[in-house]
This record gives sequence, structure tokens and C-alpha cells, in this order.
Amino acid sequence: MNAEIITIGDEILIGQIVDTNSTYIAQQLNLAGISVYQKTSISDNRKHIIENIDRAFTTSDIIIITGGLGPTSDDITKQVLAEYFGAHSMKTHEPSLEIIKSLMQRIDIPMNETNRKQAELPDCCIPILNRNGTAPAMWFERNGKILIAMPGVPFEMKAIMNDVIPMLGNHFKLQTVYHKTLLTYGIPESVLAERIKEWETNLPKHLHLAYLPNPESGVRLRLSAYEINDRNSLIKEIDENFDMLRKILKSAVYGENDDNLAIAAGKLLQQKQAMLATAESCTGGHIAGMITANAGSSKYFTGSVVAYSNDVKIKTLGVNASDIKKYGAVSEQVVCQMAQGARIALNAEYAIATSGIAGPDGGSIEKPVGTVWIAVATPQKVIAQKHVLAKLRNVNISRASAIALNMLRLELINEK
Repeated sequence: MNAEIITIGDEILIGQIVDTNSTYIAQQLNLAGISVYQKTSISDNRKHIIENIDRAFTTSDIIIITGGLGPTSDDITKQVLAEYFGAHSMKTHEPSLEIIKSLMQRIDIPMNETNRKQAELPDCCIPILNRNGTAPAMWFERNGKILIAMPGVPFEMKAIMNDVIPMLGNHFKLQTVYHKTLLTYGIPESVLAERIKEWETNLPKHLHLAYLPNPESGVRLRLSAYEINDRNSLIKEIDENFDMLRKILKSAVYGENDDNLAIAAGKLLQQKQAMLATAESCTGGHIAGMITANAGSSKYFTGSVVAYSNDVKIKTLGVNASDIKKYGAVSEQVVCQMAQGARIALNAEYAIATSGIAGPDGGSIEKPVGTVWIAVATPQKVIAQKHVLAKLRNVNISRASAIALNMLRLELINEK
């Protein structure tokens, strides 16, 4: 069963926004046993839309489109689809109209004719409710194949996909797929492959291993199985193989599936009933953002000081001004004082601190761009590490944040 994802919008093609929709849709289709044959981004152009739908119908059983369903003049997808599938008229879909009225009332915007037209759909489609926006989704059929058009707003699309997947399951006989992912950090992909070579060689033939490296989350190891007969037995088999892998990799494993380093560290902090604070210079609050992105983080996180200037380091965190002058802000001495200062100032048992040269400018021969000092303060001690990362600012911020959280995680494990 093949699918193609088509994202429509000039804003995608000119790089004004990043297409996250196709990534999410592909993940959901894959979990449902549907292979994504191709992903395509196209402009808001009638001829371009029709040409790509024609082509997609020759290669795929399912076409999923996002974008171009809004109320403005440049949103032409609905009209093009009505023409393409030979609609005789546009009919108001009353359930969608009621949702639109409710949304307008909630945000205190008067209902107008433009809003009403959002509920008008081609008479040849099956409407799919959009409970979070004004553009309903549409399901079209042709020669046993399906085209689904959804709005491009990500949170609206994601909610609609919860309805789309079961509908596809009712229409097609889908292949059964199961994935499970083990998350590792601190071992490069090539070294990891060597370390688990024997384990990988001995995997059952029906289990497929994928390496998925990421600078911020480490290397993810995913086991997949297709055409499953006994799901419970398969889950048990994958769990047993991952248990063996944990014994090989030990503390390099920090979680499964949708976990992240902030969640892993947070679980350990909760086990100790301890609180964490951060003092961030070069990472600019990114670590705090990673932590607070997870629900329940208030149980183990007190707060953060973004100590970008030396003045904040001195006055807020108690860093010795003479040490900054002598060793520089990017130094072991300063970052250790930052961590200890945050632990005291923010009333936490543990603290993370970062100070570095994120780039692209500001480096020297002694301290090139990408030089980062990271410290973790505990009730007993302060530990620090120096890393020389990349020349790219965003990469340095992401990697330094991940390294810092992993340092904390390993320290919490070692204290057990």
C-alpha cells in the first residue's frame, strides 16, 4: 500500500516556513502499515496541483494533501479539487458550519460570508470534521484510490489524522507494522555499530534494525517488524532483544520511543525528590526550554538564569569578577561558579551551567568557535567538562544543551 504526501504552499517553497506536516503524516502512515512512496511540495498553482495529482494517482493508492484550504484568494486547493473530481456544486456542510460559528464566537470575531464559505464543500467528497479550525478536510475516491485534503495548520492537521487513519483502515486491508525505539547518547554511530555488531548479527530475520542519529538526541536504534501474526509475542521478542542491548550499552541508554534527555533526567530527579536549576550563557535558555517542554517539569525544575553578560554572572550568580578577568567567561572556573551560584540562588539541589562561544564569530586560537564549558553542581561537588563542537551556532547550542543534560543524567545514575 503506497501513499504520496503533497504539501501545497508558496511559503514552503521559498523557505518562509518549514514543512513539518509531511514528516508527521509519514510517521502516522508508517505506523499504520502504509509505505510513503514520495513527498512533494508544490506551489499554489492550479496547473501544478492538477499535474501532481495526476502523477501521484499513477504511483500511489493514497494521496494526502495539506495546504491551500484557507479563506483567502490564494487558497485555491478546494476549488481545484472540486473541478478535478467533477463536482456539480458546492454544498454547505452543516456540522462544519456549526464548528466555525462556535470558533468565531469563542475568539469574539463576527461571523462573515468568508467564514461561511469555509463550510462549503464539493458535493463529490466525504467531509471530515476539523474541530480545531475553519477548514474541513475532504475525502475523495477515484478507481479505488483515495485523495484526502487537509488544512496546512499543523495542530489542525494532526487532530484530523486521528480520524483519517481509522478511515483508511476501514477502506483498505492495511499491513500490520510495529516499531520500538531505544534511545542512546554519548556513543558515536560508528562506534555504536561496532559495539553492538554481534547483537545485531544475531537478530531474528523478521526484525529490522535502523540507526537514526541526531545531534540533540543521540543515536536512536529502531527495531521494526512487518506483517505481524502474533503481536503480543512480537512485542515480547523485541523487548527481550532490547533488554540484551541495554546490558551491552548500560548507561548510554536513556529511554525509549518518545523520551528525551530532559525527560530522562527529570525522572531521576523525581526519584531523588530533588530540584534542578540552570544557569545558561551560550545556550541562552535552550536547556530550560527543553526541560519545561515536558508536562510535569515543575516537580523537579525551579528556574533558570540566562547569564549572557558578565555583569549578570557576577551580580546574580556570584561569579568572581577577578576570575572572569583572569580566565575568561568561557572557562572551567567561571562555569563551575555559575552552576554553584544557580544552585544557591534558585534553591535547588542540582544545577547545570553553560558558557561558550556559540559562533559564528568571537573565537580565538586558544578558544575557537564551538568551545563550550559545561558544569553540573550537586549537593556534594561540581564537575565540569570542556567540549569543542562545531562552527554553526544552532548546532552548538543544541549539542551543548544535550551534553549538559546527559552529564546531569549520568551523575544522577552514578549517585544511586
